[in-house]
Order: sequence, then structure tokens, then C-alpha cells
Amino acid sequence: MVQHSLRYDVNLSILFTELPLLARPAAARAAGFDAVEFWWPFDTAVPADHAVDRFVAAVRDAGVRLVGLNFFAGDLPAGDRGAVSWPARSAEFRDNLDVAVGIADQLGCRAFNALYGNRVDGVDPAHQDDLAAQNLALAAEAADRIDAVVLVEPVSGAPRYPLLTAADALAVIDRVGSPNLRLLADLYHLTVNGDDVAAVLAEHTDRIGHVQIADAPGRNEPGTGSIDLDGLLGRLQAGGYRGHVGLEYKPSGQSADSFGWLPAARRSS
Repeated sequence: MVQHSLRYDVNLSILFTELPLLARPAAARAAGFDAVEFWWPFDTAVPADHAVDRFVAAVRDAGVRLVGLNFFAGDLPAGDRGAVSWPARSAEFRDNLDVAVGIADQLGCRAFNALYGNRVDGVDPAHQDDLAAQNLALAAEAADRIDAVVLVEPVSGAPRYPLLTAADALAVIDRVGSPNLRLLADLYHLTVNGDDVAAVLAEHTDRIGHVQIADAPGRNEPGTGSIDLDGLLGRLQAGGYRGHVGLEYKPSGQSADSFGWLPAARRSS
């Protein structure tokens, strides 16, 4: 594997979870990586200043760059998948924007994942979509202050999440119309949802702001399943993609032992 020359980062909300969160950036650096990403790393949309300061210091002191950060998305382990279209949590999402942008500004991060949110019982889906458009426009405006992009992601394994394919996410992006909205192409999610991933990459590489990978089935490290990740990443590179590829997989063993597919020389920029 790894015939292309794209850059990789480690998602530290799914890898190195055997360690405390603030110890993970240093563990990623010890494994040879110089770039990381996180889901929203706090329990609340607006954490205390000291908690933010500790997080920023952990990333900075480890000598890694933060290249991706999720906005507040609710309780992911409990099944939440974002607050963008969730009326009851919309105010929290909006309050989160300045906090997330502030963290990113300190750490050089220029990509935010705005998870769309599940459908909610008793709420008209059209109302949720109207709210999502408003919130994504606000997020894009906030991100633009630091020349960052906001990502919209199709997700698998969440029965009430409405964005399943690249076309679903691109339709949302087109509706909002903000120039710094991009597709987050998670090759695992797209594959599991039955999208034609090769066609998506052929047609829309210029609209992709970030890429994530895991193999399928299982969502484990590359080489444990049947996705032609090398071929797909090669298509991305040939199409002009020059961003990072986030390792967002569940390691089949200890995290530090799950990188054998990626030569050490390819783990840093």
C-alpha cells in the first residue's frame, strides 16, 4: 500500500484512545506523525478557558499541527451526530463557533467539520434543513475570519443522519452558497453507504476540503478490509487534491501497532 504521496494525519478522538486525551498528541508524534485532528474534544460547547488552554498546550508542546477540528456535535458516544440541524442544540452550536475558531487560530488549523445532525422526532425535516443552512452560513462566516473552510460530511452507521452520499452533502453546500464550504470525503463512510466513490473523486475532487480513511468492513486500519484505498487516494492526488488524509479508523489492536501499513518516512510532511 501507499503508492501515492499525500500527507497523513491521525484522528486522536478514535486513535490512541487507550491514553488520556491530552497525552495523545505526544503519542502521535512518537509514532512519527506531525499532524493530528480531533472531534470536539470537550464535553460542552463552551468549555472553561483553562480547559482550552490545556488542550492547546498539549498539541503545541507535542510538536504537532492541528489540521482538523469538529465543531460541537453533541454526545457522539450516545448517538448524537451534530447540532447544525438540531433545534434544541442550535444555540450551543452557535456559541461554539467562536471557541472553535479561537482554538484553530492558535494552532494553525484551517478546517472545521460541521456534523449535520440527526433527524429529530416531531420536527419537520424541512425546518431542520432551513436551520442547518442558517447555521452553516454562520459557521462559514466565522471560519472565514481565519481563512478556514467548513466541511460537510456524509456519515454511515447513523440511521437518522440524512446525509449519506457525496451528492447529499454537496446539495447542502450548494444551498448555503458560502464559498468556503467543502465536502469531507470519508472514503469509508461513502463506501459503506454505497456511493460510487471513484465517480465522486473523478467529478468533485476540486470540492473536497478534507479526506478521511478506514477500511471496510470493520472500520479498521487499511489492509484489513476490501476498499482499494491506494487506488482511490491515487485518484485524489491525480485530480489535484493536496490536503491531508485523516486516519479515522478503529485500530484492531493497540493504536501504536496499527501503522504498519504506512512506512515511517510517510508519516510526516
